[in-house]
Amino acid sequence: MQYTHMGRSGLKVSRLCLGTMNFGPHTDEPTSYQIMDQALESGINFFDTAIVYGWRIGEGVTEQIIGRWLAQGNGRRDKIVLATKVFGKMGDGPNQHRLSALHIRQACENSLRRLQTDHIDLYQMHHIDRQTPWDEIWQAMEILVQQGKVIYIGSSNFAALHLCQAQSAAQSRNFLGLISEQSLYNLNARMIELEVIPACRELGIGLIPWSPLAGGLLGGVLEKQTNGRRASERLVRGIEEHHKQIEAYEAMCAEIKETPANVALAWLIQNPAITSPIIGPRTLAQLTESLRALEIALAPELLSRLDEIWPGPGGEAPEAYAW
Repeated sequence: MQYTHMGRSGLKVSRLCLGTMNFGPHTDEPTSYQIMDQALESGINFFDTAIVYGWRIGEGVTEQIIGRWLAQGNGRRDKIVLATKVFGKMGDGPNQHRLSALHIRQACENSLRRLQTDHIDLYQMHHIDRQTPWDEIWQAMEILVQQGKVIYIGSSNFAALHLCQAQSAAQSRNFLGLISEQSLYNLNARMIELEVIPACRELGIGLIPWSPLAGGLLGGVLEKQTNGRRASERLVRGIEEHHKQIEAYEAMCAEIKETPANVALAWLIQNPAITSPIIGPRTLAQLTESLRALEIALAPELLSRLDEIWPGPGGEAPEAYAW
């Protein structure tokens, strides 16, 4: 396994992050345990979850599964960098979502209980909260850090503006601020190349792409259809919209004898701006297959072909849209 620093911090994480969103809704608990065991054995030390995963309001189903896995002991907790996220709705009350100091405190305490741990390594804001001032957010986070309940802070789905605002406010408080940002990023969703990636680079924030396979679009979907695999309605719409691109992409992958999913992951891993793409395996086989991406080196000509098939926004701002 390869490891890298999370942004400008001293924290080292594996080049693949184990996403756990499928644990509970799509992957049963015993299989979830097997996936986490295999991930750890393979050297993946970065596990990501969120308070809303499991999609039953207020229950934190996925966090509970991880907590019961951690409770088995054998040094599991000390071997992983455990990340969870706060923002989503956890009840019907007006303060049971978003990033008020009250909700941050309550959500953290509940996550610690569900995860059966005394600290969260990376506590991430799942979305920007335009209704809560940064002084309130950072004060709440500082208290959690001082109490030893949280070590590092990250964000998710922030624009470059939000990253700059957050870091400016943290700096004024002599606080470390953000060390990571989770963004939607894959061959078919490259908008963050305009401003988020340059902002992360400038601010020393590690970038963690979510949905690296574009919801399955980059996972060999045409081949799976040929083999009789059913696709979701959303995926079917994506196939219809991008059919020619997918055909060209899967043909290129077949030419170099690599799976489309692994090429999509390798493209991210090879980007110097990226820390760890989040993989979300539903099965042990999917986890094992994903490890191959770490061994793939895409030559410049292949990167150019990928740009032709899946063009980005034209580079970084402002040059991408101004002289």
